[in-house]
Amino acid sequence: MPARRLLPLALLLAAALHAHVGSPDVFYEGAAGPYRLLVTIRPPVIVPGVAEIEIRSSTPGVSTIRIVPLPLTGPGAKLAPTADIARQSKEDPQFFTGALWLMSVGAWQVRIHAEGDKGPGEMSVPVPALPTRIQTMQTGIGALLFGLMLLLAIGLVSIVGAGVREGQLEPGVDPPPSRVRYARVTMAATATGVAALLILGNQWWNSEAGNYSRIIYKPLELAPTLQPGGRLMLRLNDPGWLRRRVDDLIPDHTHLMHMYVISLPGMEQVWHLHPEQIEAGVFAQNLPDMPAGRYQLFADIVHQSGIPETLTTEIDLPQVAGRPLSGDDSAGAGPPIGKTPSVATLSNGAKLIWENAADPLRAKQMTEFRFRVEPGDGIELYMGMQGHAAFVKTDRTVFAHVHPSGSVPMAALSLTNSDPHAGHMMGAGLPPEVSFPFGLPQPGAYRIYVQIKIRGHVETGVFDAQVN
Repeated sequence: MPARRLLPLALLLAAALHAHVGSPDVFYEGAAGPYRLLVTIRPPVIVPGVAEIEIRSSTPGVSTIRIVPLPLTGPGAKLAPTADIARQSKEDPQFFTGALWLMSVGAWQVRIHAEGDKGPGEMSVPVPALPTRIQTMQTGIGALLFGLMLLLAIGLVSIVGAGVREGQLEPGVDPPPSRVRYARVTMAATATGVAALLILGNQWWNSEAGNYSRIIYKPLELAPTLQPGGRLMLRLNDPGWLRRRVDDLIPDHTHLMHMYVISLPGMEQVWHLHPEQIEAGVFAQNLPDMPAGRYQLFADIVHQSGIPETLTTEIDLPQVAGRPLSGDDSAGAGPPIGKTPSVATLSNGAKLIWENAADPLRAKQMTEFRFRVEPGDGIELYMGMQGHAAFVKTDRTVFAHVHPSGSVPMAALSLTNSDPHAGHMMGAGLPPEVSFPFGLPQPGAYRIYVQIKIRGHVETGVFDAQVN
């Protein structure tokens, strides 16, 4: 049996969903009572599997953090098992780590209970855990097991032959030729039977692997069609993954779909649009004026279960004489990839400054991407948040729509009965700073689109980042 097919039975359940394209880890910043926590959750590659959790308290005085996994919705969300105690770092007492088993496929939440000199506090962070790949066995282990299997098969045939040939003889007596011939026939029959068992076992294993490939997560397909008048139709097609629906979407920031349209190949132009649902699985968007060219589409949706999906495709568009942007739809532009400084000049003349642009970036490490507006007056909420940011790898293998609270969709967070805006500045008199907690998942070059609303108009700053 080839080593690549030797998969432990425990692996045949699931792996982690890419909540955003190429970015499976969950980053969240929020309040657990009086404590402000920055949480990183790395879902397991295999389910049942272990989720790795890192928690940093930006509020001093936290002495103990307990963590427990729960289903995001349903009766199980109210039946918490015994919580695990997160390990407190000896070098940094405000940093805690832990690990939790996620035992089934679906939408989960990690409930975090913090205790300290300000009393107790609690928060929950949604975590999707769905299959994305088959975890193959290491080549060395597979080769070792394959060799042991051959050794056992050969040993079994030899033992049967020896038993038939010499089992009833007195010690020191040579077997007669007839018994030798009978032993050889028996060994040949045994070898045939062992080979048949191995072949049947290999076929069974291949069948199990095939059945498992059926439950590997496959994102919904996005099929765009441009109609006359610049009306873009978007159809969601299910590629046949389990029992997924397209009529169970819930609003996130009052919209069922958030779509980023990015010009290719330079990524200089971006549109943040919100197509309207026409019927189950069909959306429509009246496009603004757009030049002819090729565009990348990233569309975020959230299911009633709390599972988010990012759908992606490319489309070639002719020159579009569209309609003016309205509502929450917005547009922005910047220089070609690799030519953006740490200061972006906005359309109203203000400047958006990336304050920690000089800090080195490491893959999968949470970073507070901090931005400041100068002058800083007239800032308003944009779809209920201080700002929105899209992190896009220049080869488009990574996309993440991030808020000041992190990469968790607000629609999923609301299912935990938590306040999505707890601990974040709301209402009038917003400060001129906004930050986005996120960890870039892979080395490489990224483009960052930061959007804020100033005096009723959405402004877009474009920046480039390099993860070495």
